[in-house]
Amino acid sequence: MKKLLLCFTIFALLSCEKDEYIPLDNEANDTAIKTNTTPSDLDIKLLNKLDSVTDGIGPAFFTLPNSDDYANIPQDPLNPITLKKVALGKLLFHETATGGNPKTASNMATYSCASCHHAAAGFSSGNRQGIGEGGIGFGVKGEGRAFNNIIPVADIDIQPIRSPTILNVAYQDVMLWNGQFGGTGTNAGTEANWTNIPENFIGFQGVEVQALKGQDVHRLLVNRDFARDFGYRRMFNEAFPDVPREERFTRETAGLAIAAYERTVLPNQSPWQRWLKGDYNALTNKEKRGARLFFGKAKCFKCHTGPALNDKNFYALGMGDFDDSGNAIVLDDTGFPNVKRGRGGFTKKPRDYYKFKTPTLYNLIDNGIFGHGGTFTSVRDVVEYKLNGIPENNEVPQEQLHRLFTDIQELTENQISNLVLFIENGLRDPNLMRYVPDQINSGNCFPNNDPASQVDLGCS
Repeated sequence: MKKLLLCFTIFALLSCEKDEYIPLDNEANDTAIKTNTTPSDLDIKLLNKLDSVTDGIGPAFFTLPNSDDYANIPQDPLNPITLKKVALGKLLFHETATGGNPKTASNMATYSCASCHHAAAGFSSGNRQGIGEGGIGFGVKGEGRAFNNIIPVADIDIQPIRSPTILNVAYQDVMLWNGQFGGTGTNAGTEANWTNIPENFIGFQGVEVQALKGQDVHRLLVNRDFARDFGYRRMFNEAFPDVPREERFTRETAGLAIAAYERTVLPNQSPWQRWLKGDYNALTNKEKRGARLFFGKAKCFKCHTGPALNDKNFYALGMGDFDDSGNAIVLDDTGFPNVKRGRGGFTKKPRDYYKFKTPTLYNLIDNGIFGHGGTFTSVRDVVEYKLNGIPENNEVPQEQLHRLFTDIQELTENQISNLVLFIENGLRDPNLMRYVPDQINSGNCFPNNDPASQVDLGCS
């Protein structure tokens, strides 16, 4: 029997010498902002800090490219990013008509990739567990989506671990919390565990593998009939002109288009990114002080680094799982221990037990649920958890906990507040809706198309 956690409670969650007006970037919808290009003493201190932690590279080390700057976006050599692929992938990602392989017939065309990864929640799910087929409702940012209790439990597509964001996935070579998707780089040497992941053997990176495997796991269906019935034939033809026509309207091409789109979903209009590019008004003084702590005493940058503020490693921080809450029911599932073991559940190596991939920190506040098990409901909770160094999960052996978790740093209340402000506000891109289509070809409601979501989303 499949062990899943069904949540009954969904957590809702300075002066300057020279001013000029310039747009944020070419995606900013012609919105202009007032920009200060003269650094203050506080800016200079932060710039010096960035130089010191990057061996002199400075802001460029952390700067994200524009979303249409394909040449500078990390990509899979087997799936070059093109404008036509991105346009197709953007629609397919949100298209509820892709929900064409449900276990319960009444759920046909009611869900999509974006059901668990939508802009309102920073491209995460907005609740503790993402729900695809068998979910009802949306709320404001996904917090209102719940298990439809008239659907058999076995038919529900509900995640046994918190849905990660797709923001900055271009900077990951493997995907999922345990990193099992991806046939290059980080996963070199794990080939013995790829039995059920043939896409890894092709050599695709994690983003592409997840876009392919996700269609199977989450009961999506893209084929020739789909392309014809919902008006996508032309877009597939333009995106994949070199693919034989008999192979052009398939799960494979759909997955590659979705992956190309996902790689362009970058929070490059966040205040932090604007500051890195020379707009010294973009961050408040408190956020700048928080950033200095982030890259200094708090040691956040030790794991959260580079343009995406993540890394390619896995850490045991002792955070709780889905069954560590009185608000969830645990159903019998022989596979759940592997989920709880994180990277070790994939590699089968005890040294990897309870280790999970470092997440990006952008737009955390939009989601409101944190930790792989969704056991935190505020950024401050997570910061204080790290500073306290006391594990939630008693199953994790003390010797398995990473030294950066147990290497406690003392911060004052004011310092913690500034650090939280930087993470919540400085790293929040306020304009993620630019990555969402105005409409999808089917004309359906999206990201969900069940009757309750239609009401919540104003589609009915």
